[in-house]
Amino acid sequence: MTRIVLRPIASPLPLGFFALGMGSTVLSSLQLGWVPAAQSSILLLLVLIFVVPLQLVGGVFAFLARDAGAGTALLLLGAAWAGTSVTSLDSPPGKPVVAQAVFLLALVPFVLALAGAAVQSKPLFAVLLTLTAVRFALTGLYEADLGNVFQTAAGWTGLGIGVFALYGGLALLVEDGKQRTVLPLFRRGKARESIEGDLREQLTEAQQEAGVRHQL
Repeated sequence: MTRIVLRPIASPLPLGFFALGMGSTVLSSLQLGWVPAAQSSILLLLVLIFVVPLQLVGGVFAFLARDAGAGTALLLLGAAWAGTSVTSLDSPPGKPVVAQAVFLLALVPFVLALAGAAVQSKPLFAVLLTLTAVRFALTGLYEADLGNVFQTAAGWTGLGIGVFALYGGLALLVEDGKQRTVLPLFRRGKARESIEGDLREQLTEAQQEAGVRHQL
């Protein structure tokens, strides 16, 4: 007889949503000129110390919870924010950096791919990832020195991400506490079954999952 042992853990998605929303809002305040460029290093350090570790923790635990899509997204975004924050600290404040433009624009299709994979089951998460990809694209165009209008657009998009992430994180926390959906999350397919289905439905395909099957 073969036994598969699963370890229950708390959902890391509220942490990932709140960290993403907080970081996005903080960076938007810099892009929109609400914080002087001379103080940009303080905000970038706060992103490195506060936002990046929380997203990385959320991503690791998403993988442990057997959600490859959420884990990949959170770790990818956390690493991207860490990289851009570190390189921005070594760059002149308020000046475009072409190397960052290359990185951010190259990152866009990968984030959109994650959004496309999530849209069938978690449309709210897919919208959040799509907005994040749009923001990366706008910021990349600014870093390519195509005009400050792209930086302003990226800043306002970032504020939208912050509001969206706040709602998503709150909805997930309420759902976790009530063990049912209260605020709409628009789950579909397997994601909906994960909340409304019974334990047998959850475990039927466990033998096919990575970590259980012989090969990835």
